[in-house]
Amino acid sequence: MLLERKYKYLLSYLLITFLSCLYIVFAYKVQRTDFIVLISIWLSAFLLSYTLLKSASGNFTTLVVAGLLFRIVFIVAIPNLSQDFYRFIWDGRMLLAGYNPYLSLPEEWITSGNTPIPQANILYEGMGELNGSHYTNYPPLSQLCYVIAALLAGKSITGSVIVLRALIILADIGILVVGRKLLIALNLKEYRIFWYFLNPFIIIELTGNLHFEAIMIFFITWAIYLLHKGLWVWAGIVLGLAVSVKLIPLLFLPVFFQKFVGTSNKKISKSGILKFTAFVLMTLGTVLLSFLPFLSYEFIENFTRTLRLWFQRFEFNASIYYIIRWIGYKIVGWNIIETAGKILPFITLCFILLLSWIKKNSTTKQLITGCLLGLSFYYFLSTTVHPWYIAVPLVLSIFTNYKFAIAWSIAVILSYTAYLSPDFKENLWLIGLEYSIVCVVLYCNLAKPKTLLDHL
Repeated sequence: MLLERKYKYLLSYLLITFLSCLYIVFAYKVQRTDFIVLISIWLSAFLLSYTLLKSASGNFTTLVVAGLLFRIVFIVAIPNLSQDFYRFIWDGRMLLAGYNPYLSLPEEWITSGNTPIPQANILYEGMGELNGSHYTNYPPLSQLCYVIAALLAGKSITGSVIVLRALIILADIGILVVGRKLLIALNLKEYRIFWYFLNPFIIIELTGNLHFEAIMIFFITWAIYLLHKGLWVWAGIVLGLAVSVKLIPLLFLPVFFQKFVGTSNKKISKSGILKFTAFVLMTLGTVLLSFLPFLSYEFIENFTRTLRLWFQRFEFNASIYYIIRWIGYKIVGWNIIETAGKILPFITLCFILLLSWIKKNSTTKQLITGCLLGLSFYYFLSTTVHPWYIAVPLVLSIFTNYKFAIAWSIAVILSYTAYLSPDFKENLWLIGLEYSIVCVVLYCNLAKPKTLLDHL
């Protein structure tokens, strides 16, 4: 027994060393155009991480330290898979300089030659012409993080990256702590949290490439935990903070209905309806309060214009939408994204409302499953699904029996084949392979009667 334990410790330390080396190479050597190297490291990291989870499954501290070490490896690395962080830094510095980032375009400042922030030209070149020609759509709590980076490292891009990364690492620690508590409260194995904390996709996309889904996920997880404990007022406020980081948690609000009023098979509680209404108002009130310093007619116009563009102009890593687009070309002969971009969100809303009414969502496990299925349906119909979007379904899945989001976090690397082409052209066969993998795992989850009964 003692010899076996020593063998497991040695294996764990070797795996941590190998993984650290992989992340160092990924962080400081790999470019997104190096797809063969990229996918080789990606798949190797998943295989080694899974082996680490198995070998150190009885040592919580070792896994925590490993997760922190892998994140620290990236601490001074400039993100290599995404340019968005340049816009984050731009917005934060503009706000710190006293300018509302929602009211002006980076390209306008560059054209005028009178930018009020340091390194403006470098930031504009880094974010790219497409990003610089659109108004920012990052909500206020995200903007607060950008301001913190501007305040602490206002003249250094590397310094700003370090600050932003530190905030994301702190959020991941929060997810680890609250997620573990929620798992224990739901009588689930606490080690499930490492499917998030040690997931190479999370480490590379969030910590490595500075996507603030981590902070949003922390607030979502915390809100669900508070609601599970009966603290629904605080849960509403915290969920509002999540929306103030990224708007996506607004989709969850209808799913919370049965948690307050009971199942569709029972008499609806009037007091439950009042509580649900108050919960929604607490959430929306928190969001409104965060937007209050920026509110103006021009802000609303710019913000909604950017959101419309997101649904009706941009395309990346879509699934069902690409099939609809292909049918559109066959029938009318052109890209029907403007029409589809108006109809698909409406279909998603109808599905979520239907899901909220006919599916049992009265327990916390059922509620989380409803959120997972609703959000996944939204992504399946979306015109744009950037890899880091999968982080939210992934964290929700660890509280359910559904594993397709874990498979998705592995397969999503196939979307990066778009960067192999100078004109940014996606390989639709590989996108099809990505979603085929996801759908096969989802079908296997649904095909098991026990899993189906547990969640419906």
